[in-house]
Amino acid sequence: MTHPTPDAEPVPGSSTDTGATLRGVGVSPGRATGPVVRIDADAAPEPPSGPAPADPAAEAARIRPAAESVAADLHDRASAADGQLGEVLAMTATLATDPSLLDKAEALVDRRALPAARALFEAAGEFAELLEATGGYLAERVADLRDVRDRVIAELDGTGRRGIGPLTGPAVLLARDLAPADTAELDPEQVLALVTEEGGPTGHTAILARSLGIPAVVAARGLLAEQAASARVDGSSGAVQLLDDRVEPGVETVDRPQWTGAGRTADDRPVTLLANVGSAEDAAAAVRAGAHGSGLFRTEFCFLDAAREPDAEAQRVAYAAVLGEFAGKPVVVRTLDAGADKPLPFLDAGGEPNPALGVRGLRAAFERPQLLDAQLAAIAAAAGDADAEVSVMAPMVATAHEAAWFATRARAAGLRRAGVMVETPAAALCAEELLDAVDFVSIGTNDLAQYTTAADRLCGALAELNDPWQPALLRLVDGLCRAGRELGKPVGICGEAAADPLLAGVFTGMGATSLSMTSAALPAVGAGLAERTAQQWAATAQRARSAPDARTARARAAE
Repeated sequence: MTHPTPDAEPVPGSSTDTGATLRGVGVSPGRATGPVVRIDADAAPEPPSGPAPADPAAEAARIRPAAESVAADLHDRASAADGQLGEVLAMTATLATDPSLLDKAEALVDRRALPAARALFEAAGEFAELLEATGGYLAERVADLRDVRDRVIAELDGTGRRGIGPLTGPAVLLARDLAPADTAELDPEQVLALVTEEGGPTGHTAILARSLGIPAVVAARGLLAEQAASARVDGSSGAVQLLDDRVEPGVETVDRPQWTGAGRTADDRPVTLLANVGSAEDAAAAVRAGAHGSGLFRTEFCFLDAAREPDAEAQRVAYAAVLGEFAGKPVVVRTLDAGADKPLPFLDAGGEPNPALGVRGLRAAFERPQLLDAQLAAIAAAAGDADAEVSVMAPMVATAHEAAWFATRARAAGLRRAGVMVETPAAALCAEELLDAVDFVSIGTNDLAQYTTAADRLCGALAELNDPWQPALLRLVDGLCRAGRELGKPVGICGEAAADPLLAGVFTGMGATSLSMTSAALPAVGAGLAERTAQQWAATAQRARSAPDARTARARAAE
């Protein structure tokens, strides 16, 4: 079932008589026109079930080395990639050597005398069905799992997996979806824009497109059923016009003043512009981009490959490497956000019917407070080694009691400034009580959107509901900002929505004191804020939050 959406509108400045115009969700701003290149995600053939191997034991023994080779390649790509792309690739690499997957595939070779490639194909199919049935964050891993499956099969068959490959010229890419490893191959100089039929505004494709600065639209339903030689794409509005004739490639630039590096409105109201980081490489890139600090340091990426909990010294060294890049600047360190799509071997929550609503984030610390205390101690030690202004915050907080519990432990560890992420409607609706318990809050728009609308953020059919312009989400943010002003405490935004220059202005108009985003978005957001006064942004925010739907909210803000 698809969610009803308003009638499609043409891309500004284009005609609609030369091809279909589709409407998706714009996830990376910018406009581009050019010839299309289709990426066939279903190109890998299904491996045959025979002939039966002469030596099943030897055949089964081929699976694990092939998987380890794929994992090593993905880890190499992760090390060479910047920012969030590297983080996503590292997470994908762990799928290739998942013990349960490999054990299942080897058992199928032994029990049914299947060739190794077929056994892995069937084992991955069973795992994909489980992930899809689970929903939530784990469903996001299905596309990654299938990509890993195809890479291991190609390794087994010696055929070499066919990726996107080099483009012969600038083009608009059309795809069902893109795996992270395929996205790693994209050349921003050649990819004019990216349009996918599946995905959502907070999925991997959207996040990575923003980090690469490529205009992108996701959840363009019916995209691959249409034929076109060229396309016009508006990554802000989500409009995609498919053209019958080939057109010359071009990118429409938006006239903005050059960003001076300051975070200010036209009348000099200050807004702190920060970067979301997960590694020392991210931190260095953020400083080069002009970030005033980091509003979200994701510490879980220090844990992903660990079979057991890293000791305090290993954590201290990892944190200090990031904090050292931000000398004299504020850094908000988020404690471990494990669970859901980031399972850790030493944090087995057992079977959960819906991990997105299960034991994740701070909830994992209630039963294992020693894990949180050890991390807080390591963060405090790293802060003592660095000259950064370190704060700490907890993810997945639902009540003021939970917030107070966390703040008490953080201060006991020697961290003077403690806050929480607001990702649940329960926390947003108790803003005053929440802010009473902590020094600041930071709004995670990705999760807050999906929990507010009860719409899986990874379901393309429901992508419209996860649009950060949804009035329900805007009204929750407005209430939090109002509470922050009344209590004199900062309210920041650290979700992906802060990377949209227009929406960043709306948040500023509501009273957000800081905006944290991917480093690539900082110049556009900084320049955009400077185009209007604080009063103008406040009026824009009022028009947007009073709109009846997301599309009207965006249109009113853009007027």
